[in-house]
Amino acid sequence: MRKAYLDNVRWGVQIFVVLYHVFYMYNGVGVLGGLGRITSYEPQWWDLFLYAVYPWLMPVLFLVSGISAKYDLERHTDGEFARRRTVRLLVPSTVGLFVFQFLQGAVSMGLSGAFDTMEGIPGVVRYLIMALSGIGVLWYLQVLWVLSMLLLLIRKIVRGRVPEIRLKKGYALLCAALVVPVWAAGLILNTPVIAVYRFGLYGAVFFLGYAVLSRDDALDALKKWFPVFLAAALVLGAAFCFLYFGENYADAPVNRTPLFAGYGWFASLAILGGAARYADRETAFTRRMVRSSFGLYLFHYLGISAVALFLAKPGLVSPAAAYILSTLAGFGAGWLLGALIPRIPVLRWCVMGIEKRKSGEGKEKAHVRG
Repeated sequence: MRKAYLDNVRWGVQIFVVLYHVFYMYNGVGVLGGLGRITSYEPQWWDLFLYAVYPWLMPVLFLVSGISAKYDLERHTDGEFARRRTVRLLVPSTVGLFVFQFLQGAVSMGLSGAFDTMEGIPGVVRYLIMALSGIGVLWYLQVLWVLSMLLLLIRKIVRGRVPEIRLKKGYALLCAALVVPVWAAGLILNTPVIAVYRFGLYGAVFFLGYAVLSRDDALDALKKWFPVFLAAALVLGAAFCFLYFGENYADAPVNRTPLFAGYGWFASLAILGGAARYADRETAFTRRMVRSSFGLYLFHYLGISAVALFLAKPGLVSPAAAYILSTLAGFGAGWLLGALIPRIPVLRWCVMGIEKRKSGEGKEKAHVRG
């Protein structure tokens, strides 16, 4: 039985992912990867949105993924879990690069002007570079797959079960105290140059979701203490924005600070507790959002970056129009391609990891939602 609050957190956070990438595309604080500043304002105060959401945006998704992994392994064998997650996570983030996401790579390279330095390079080599440049948001699927396989290895070592933290009471205090190991984990296993591959931080959050926050008594504590966690997150978030606005929030040293980890962790706890308390239900709207959320995540950035390349970069639209059109294109590309590609044989497996059910089981389905 699916947990409605987890699904609602997942699609709700992905709405913020789209909005984050719109502001990131045109940011004026020097975070590389997008087009950069397109206004004459200094500073761009709306860039505060980036600081307000980045510390918790991906941690809460990995937290939800860890909890979901616990429930999934209660219903399936380790072998089934490995196969399902490989198809759903690894295939789109590897095979999908060469089948579709190279288009994202081409747009990203156009934004950075990389093609201007590639004269004389053979077409096959250019295609390979475009494919690798198309990883974009797929890094999340890659890291999640690695963590999922590591979870299976740990389960095998401890003979089928990862030790769970069990308490008679005090889960709220435990959850608050876990900010210390979360911060410490964020100091290690960070890849150089590409700052998003933070295996220490995301691994800690994923495994804490699996071992601690998947427990009903821990969730009850989060629901009960939701106002406290929310207040802590708001205070820490305000302090983070005030102290670090104008600095590169996505890389060292800012993303290694205790304030970054503390804000991200308490905001994640508040989001999880608030959703379990107020949004643990399904409606026709939420079911539709759940079905479309994976496609929205996979394809939204293509729409945003295409507007930046073809309209904003040559100055064909005003800055305000660029923000608005990028937002519309992000949601539009995510929902349109997310609905279209599952209907195309072969492509749906390569790009979205969608398999058919065995004969007699009905229509194809997406087996795993990260």
